[in-house]
Amino acid sequence: MEVSPNAKPPVCKILDHGKLKYEEKKKQQINKKKQHVVKLKEIRLRPRIEDHDLMTKLNHGRKFLLAGAKLKITLMFRGRELSRIDLGKLVMNRVLEELADVAEVEKDIPLEGRRMSMILNAK
Repeated sequence: MEVSPNAKPPVCKILDHGKLKYEEKKKQQINKKKQHVVKLKEIRLRPRIEDHDLMTKLNHGRKFLLAGAKLKITLMFRGRELSRIDLGKLVMNRVLEELADVAEVEKDIPLEGRRMSMILNAK
């Protein structure tokens, strides 16, 4: 293996190629282990969700946020529910109020087709 090609004369070293490949592979594994991957968890809601069901889903969302994941809240409209977007906004505001102590809005996405969503980060 050529160590320094710019030197006069060029410096070379005799190495075991298999050992060199093994060491490079180990370095890559260590670097991969040190990486931090941000997970995105999603909770899907409907505009006419009942209180208890909403609180159950928000408790799961709170656990996801405390574990370090980002949380995506998606509100799906079906059929004639699309004419009552105000109900969807009320549900989204309620979600923000309930999770205000552990989360802050990273990205607020308005109505896209039949979905309304927002992404929350842990504080």
